[in-house]
Amino acid sequence: MNHKLTLKEKVGYGMGDAAANLVWRGALAYLAVFYTDTFGITAAAAAMLFLVVRLSDGITDIIMGMIADRTQTKMGKFRPWILGSTPFLGLFMILCFTTPDLSYTGKLVYAYLTYIGLTLAYTVNNVPYSALMGVMTSDDRERTSLSGFRFAGAFFGGLLVMGCLPMLVDLFGQGNNAVGYQYTMWLFATLLVILMCVTVFTTKERVTLQQVTQPSASQSELSQIETAGQISCTPRALASELIDLAKQLPLILLPLSAITAFFYYRDIITGAFFIAAMALTAFAIKRLIRRPEFKNTRSQQDIIDLLSNKPWLILLGIGFLTMMFNGIKYGVIAYYFKYYMGNELLTGYFFTGLLIVSIFGALATSKLAAMFGRKTLFIIALLASSVLTSCIYFVPQGNVNGIFILGCSAEFFAAILPTLFFSMLGDSADYSEYQTGRRATGLVYSAGSFVQKTGGGFAGALVLLVLGSYGYNGLDINTINQTLPGMKSLMSWIPSLFGFAGAALICLYPLNDDKQREVTQALLTRRSEQSPISA
Repeated sequence: MNHKLTLKEKVGYGMGDAAANLVWRGALAYLAVFYTDTFGITAAAAAMLFLVVRLSDGITDIIMGMIADRTQTKMGKFRPWILGSTPFLGLFMILCFTTPDLSYTGKLVYAYLTYIGLTLAYTVNNVPYSALMGVMTSDDRERTSLSGFRFAGAFFGGLLVMGCLPMLVDLFGQGNNAVGYQYTMWLFATLLVILMCVTVFTTKERVTLQQVTQPSASQSELSQIETAGQISCTPRALASELIDLAKQLPLILLPLSAITAFFYYRDIITGAFFIAAMALTAFAIKRLIRRPEFKNTRSQQDIIDLLSNKPWLILLGIGFLTMMFNGIKYGVIAYYFKYYMGNELLTGYFFTGLLIVSIFGALATSKLAAMFGRKTLFIIALLASSVLTSCIYFVPQGNVNGIFILGCSAEFFAAILPTLFFSMLGDSADYSEYQTGRRATGLVYSAGSFVQKTGGGFAGALVLLVLGSYGYNGLDINTINQTLPGMKSLMSWIPSLFGFAGAALICLYPLNDDKQREVTQALLTRRSEQSPISA
């Protein structure tokens, strides 16, 4: 049966993303400007850092999704990972915003090590957290409502860090930004641990899948039995599957490396490498999908199921484009108000306005989706937010009211996008189970974290590359005026291009609300005939 979630459980789940966004929004909005203006590394070096770390960390999302799917404890599959990773997430949050007295090379090494640590801790925490939504209830409408609470919590966490961080840095630092950033992060890290514990102890995993697998020749050594929704996976079996997964990583690493190289260098050589890499990857994927099922290990079959899941593939693209749309805007705001508007304190006020509006947008999503349907609402939200964002280009410099009105209006619609995206990822997990009889919730939801990081990495890098192309140097005030046109474009029409592209792509999404109800009902019937979902 479909399980209706209590208000306590929805709010408790939302607190987890409030905690995660103390990290995510802080890194997205302030880490670039911290690196260039306080830590003292160049915009180009910071851009490469964002690209390399975010893209490589995207690989670990997929690995973490598979590990979480194979975990079984009394607390469930996902909550133990959330609880165990939380202290490390808080620690690396502090370390990332710490400024040790090192040489320039030493600072680069430190930045890479701490940022890698932060993104790995975020992966171990957030992939299971995202997947938790998919097993709390099998009702797609409840998932949409739960996603609304999640992103209301996310925007509340973002409101705290993005609205208060400049003032707290000034308060704790008393003119020394390096000290101010560090003490501020100690405060946020403490709050992060408290909120994550609330999530772990107020939620419950309910959706289980009876799936009995007969070991094939390639699977027999895994010693793995799946029955009544429980998975027994020995360390040796898990290690064997991870080794097998590593053999499939070139399918991901090769195209990502090609995209990164072409994005950063934009020359003939990297362009040719990009075309060759994409063609080779497409050929390899086609061969993998055509192989008989009995020849595949479970890890291979999980990947094949994903690559054959059209709703998931489209959502992967949508997630990347919407993250680029939102990430570019958030990445340039601190620069825009500090230099283009000439008032750095407006940054905190603007973020506060955006995130208050975002909370209302996230909470309104469930009702709006019931009125328009989720696919139609996604298109409306992308188009409306993109048009309003583009209009910022025509606001005269110094017109604070115009920027706030357009920015907040666009943000109401932008807040709907991630809320719909993560609820629809649950639908794609349902679709995979409906088509194949197999369900890898953690792996499906790892796409959400994957596109957040790759999209965020590309967005942050694009902001820095555009500023760098205008000659920006955060430690040289004489370079500021020449970069103002770039800041104006990054705040307006550049992100909107990705929003319009997303609106076009979502038109191809095959699951409307009627089809999803059909899938949900078929799965409920199938599960009741096998092993009922526990309440």
